[in-house]
Amino acid sequence: MAESKVNPIRVQSQVVVNDTVTYLFLKRTMDIVGAFIGLLMLLFVFLIVAILIKLEDPKGPIFFSQKRIGKNQKEFKMYKFRSMVTDAEVKLQELLDQNETTGAMFKMKNDPRVTKIGKFIRKTSIDELPQLFNVLKGDMSLVGPRPPLPREVEEYTLYDKQRLLVQPGCTGIWQVSGRSNIGFKEMVELDLYYIQTRNCKVDIKLILKTVKIIILPNKGAY
Repeated sequence: MAESKVNPIRVQSQVVVNDTVTYLFLKRTMDIVGAFIGLLMLLFVFLIVAILIKLEDPKGPIFFSQKRIGKNQKEFKMYKFRSMVTDAEVKLQELLDQNETTGAMFKMKNDPRVTKIGKFIRKTSIDELPQLFNVLKGDMSLVGPRPPLPREVEEYTLYDKQRLLVQPGCTGIWQVSGRSNIGFKEMVELDLYYIQTRNCKVDIKLILKTVKIIILPNKGAY
């Protein structure tokens, strides 16, 4: 897959994290309030999506949990609406040679494991909404780097691992910049740039961009 045209600022090799007490307090407050309000407002969406998932595949679960790596390489279970067939992880081994992105990620535009309803909820990022429960639990933040899979982290360099210095997010600079159209190296640069420049204003801006993507389906999501 060709590299995207995104050219984020090259960050310094040793990332300086914005971890001031004031910012972390405001960020956590915003996470709790935002996640709680989001879950209340989206109850009807959760219900409709759950019904559609069950109608297509009555035997499969509505939600999908997967081990991810969070802040300081701590492992946690991340929740999503199930958008793939139930044996997707097993079938992945047969598709690794068809990877359409770079580095320690797997992306395939016409992934045969994705269900019909799955294509829609992935395109609109609705499949990510259950991560609001992860935010309430404290595993994730509303805004932050994408939480990687354990197998992805095994391929990380020390430089790449710096994106694990902060809480992962439901959305972030990579997620609103093209997602699947952006290669791994560029994603790392975007995340590290966010980590060094993050503040409440930046977080709110990224959340608003995410809402726009949900309303207007993201061409870079698959």
